[in-house]
Order: sequence, then C-alpha cells, then structure tokens
Amino acid sequence: MARLPFFLMLMVAAADLAAASANAQQRQVPTSAAQLQLSFAPIVQHVAPAVVNVYAQHVVANNNPFLADPFFRQFFGGMPRQQVERSLGSGVIVDPSGLVVTNYHVIADASEVKVALADKRELDADIVLKDERGDLAVLRIRGTNEKFPTLEFANSDELQVGDVVLAIGDPFGVGQTVTHGIVSAVARTQVGNSDYQFFIQTDAAINPGNSGGALVDVNGRLVGVNSEIYSRSGGSEGIGFAIPANMVRVVVASAESGSKTVKRAWFGAKLQEVTPEIADSIGLQHPSGALVASVVNGSPAARAGIKTGDLIVTIDGVTVDDPAAFDYRFATKPLGGETKIGLIRQGKETVVSLPLQGLPDTPRDEVVIKGRSPFLGATVANLSPALADEMRLDPQAEGVVITGVADGSAAKSVGFQKGDVVVSVNGQNIAKSSDLDRIANAGSRSWRVTIDRGGQQISVMFSG
Repeated sequence: MARLPFFLMLMVAAADLAAASANAQQRQVPTSAAQLQLSFAPIVQHVAPAVVNVYAQHVVANNNPFLADPFFRQFFGGMPRQQVERSLGSGVIVDPSGLVVTNYHVIADASEVKVALADKRELDADIVLKDERGDLAVLRIRGTNEKFPTLEFANSDELQVGDVVLAIGDPFGVGQTVTHGIVSAVARTQVGNSDYQFFIQTDAAINPGNSGGALVDVNGRLVGVNSEIYSRSGGSEGIGFAIPANMVRVVVASAESGSKTVKRAWFGAKLQEVTPEIADSIGLQHPSGALVASVVNGSPAARAGIKTGDLIVTIDGVTVDDPAAFDYRFATKPLGGETKIGLIRQGKETVVSLPLQGLPDTPRDEVVIKGRSPFLGATVANLSPALADEMRLDPQAEGVVITGVADGSAAKSVGFQKGDVVVSVNGQNIAKSSDLDRIANAGSRSWRVTIDRGGQQISVMFSG
C-alpha cells in the first residue's frame, strides 16, 4: 500500500483539525471558570428593543341576574351594565414598519390594543391578522413613520436539544425580563392552544405575561414565540413551550401580503396516529409515520394519488414521526410549487408529488337570520374547505355553518353554538345560507332540526 508523503499527511491532519475546530466553535461545553463568567448582556442589548409589552382590553356585558329583577334593580342599579376586561402579554417587532407578532390568546376578543416599547412609550396598535389555529396574531403600531428595531428569524428546524436560549417578555406585568435556559425538547406535541402541535420546550423561566414574547438563540435571532407553560402553581416550573419561528414566519408573511387570514397549503386528507397494534399489522418495527384515514375528493392529496391506508413516512426527505409532525411540516410550506411525500403502500415505498395550493374558498354569503324561528339572531355562511379549515370543521361537512350567535337571541337561548353545521330543517337539506333564511321566514310553528356538532349529528325538535 502506497504511503502519503509526510507533508501531505500534515496537510490532511491540519484540515481535520480545522474542521473539528469549526464544529467545536458552533457548540462548546464550558471548560474553565473564565468561560462560565461570560455574559449574555450583548445579546440582550441587541434583542430587548424589539420586544414589547402588549395590553389588550375588551368590553363585556354585566350579566348580574339581579339587574333583570325590578325589585333588586333598586339596590343594584348603580352597578355598571358593562365591564372592561384586560389582558397582558408580550410581542416581538418583526418588521421595521411596526409589525408585531404575539399570541392569539393575548388579543383574542380585544377591542383596543396598545404596545409598550422598551423605552416606556405606549402606542396604539391595530390587529392586522388573527390565526386562532396557530395561536398567533399580528399587530401594526399605529400613527408613526418610525423605523423600529426588529428581530431576525432563525431556522427553528436547526435547533437541537441542549442549545442555550433566552426568553424575553413581561411576566406578571413587572416589566421587561430576561431568563435563560436550554432547549429541553423539540417537536413537543399534545400541549397548548395551537392546532399545530409542534412546540419547542425550554427550561428558561416563562411566566404569565410572557405569552407572545421572544425566545432567541445566542446569536440574537428569533427561534420561537413563547406561548404556554406547564405549571401546577401558576408560575414557572421549568417547562415552557414556544411556537417555532418557521411557523411564525408563515403567519407574518401572510400579514405582510395584506391578507386577513393565513394562507396555508391544502393537503386534503385526514391522518391518524400509528398505534403499536397498527404497526404490528403492517410490519413496522415501531410505531411511526402518519396513516391516511380518508382523502377528500378533488383535493391535492387525491390528485397526487394518495389513498386511504397509505402510511406517510417523509415530507421532502424529512422523517415524519406522527400526524402532528406532518401537519407542522406541511403548514410551513410556502404556496406554489410542490412537495414530495414519501409513502409506504402495501409494504412498498414510493414518493408522490403534491401541489402546494391554497384552500378553495367560495362566496360565503353570510346571512343574519331575522325570521321568527329558533335560528333568530344566528349568523350563517356557506361552507367551503377554506371556511371549514378556519373554523376547525370536517372539510367534508355539508350544510351551512353558524359563524356567530347574538347574545340574548333566540338562537342563543335554544343552545346553538358557533361552529354548528345546520344539515336539515323540517326534512329539507340545507345547502346554502339562503335556504336557511328562506325556511326561517316561512312562519312554521314547529321545527325539526339536524345539526352536526364536532362530527356528531344531533336532531332536535322546537315548537312555539
């Protein structure tokens, strides 16, 4: 066997040392007391100006039952008929024009929103976009041409367990606070308010008021938006969760495009988890992947040739551990182009191309029902895949959906709820909002109604 010249051996060894050194510089374990005395202050000074406090308030009716009784009203008449409720959270400036991202649950019912900057100024803000499914919202600071400091997005998929992170927000309203810790886990599921169960877990202290604040890496880049804590005491117990920056980026991009809703790609199939029993039955060594339970006719999944019983194992080459992982990966894909879905079908692996297109939306034709009927005071709309997705309904549901119920209305008193799908009334199928409006104005004295609520059909009778 030929031997390399001595100088070539030195060059190879030097190259190996340089590569090892570069990798070590990316992630290092402290090796001396001096390294432990290093400070995060430069990162905080860079990041803190882009983190704000968010104050939201909304007016609610005072439903004190004594106010409805003439006798007790003379004693309780001085009580206000309306009350103002306030919530406190945090936010992150992500665009120099004053776009702020925060959690949906911070501003969900707000009629007025203010943001407080790091320099103590309080400014009014408008709600630009709400994304209940992702528990995110985007605000715009109002009435200024100022260029604001911002945070750069990191690629949250590059995070590893053990990476150091800082959490910045306004816990308990005490003022801007910084805590630090490590990434405890990635891809955490079955936690929080988001439909996309794919959270970064950290032991950096996150408390009430931190919601919507920044989780940043040691380069000062935004890796996540703090969203939830697991706590038995109400305070931090070292288990906090953040929405990954790659999901936040999609929501911000929709707001920047002028959209009032988040534009995500439509898959068009229902997935289920692979249990140990299912894994055994299809010859898997361990439960993994996302099993296709049903496919919507005409959807991108159907056009790509995906079938019930297929097992999805990768998306663009990235392993899919469960349906939550697939939903997250797919939801962060930009519209346009296509994605490659890796499948196992009848024991054989295959890859299909799926177009990345938005959910189809048809005219919603929202109608407020005014006819004397159990639906009086309900607002209904035509269903479409886009509206079904927005309201977390079965994309294959048929009928018209109740999008709102007025307080004190007949619809409210008989128990109709937002999200109920009206399937039929008095034996007539309801296909459009105008169908229900016509029947509600027909003057019937009895009503046989079938609705779909949470996937379960309920039939009720009303009279009067």
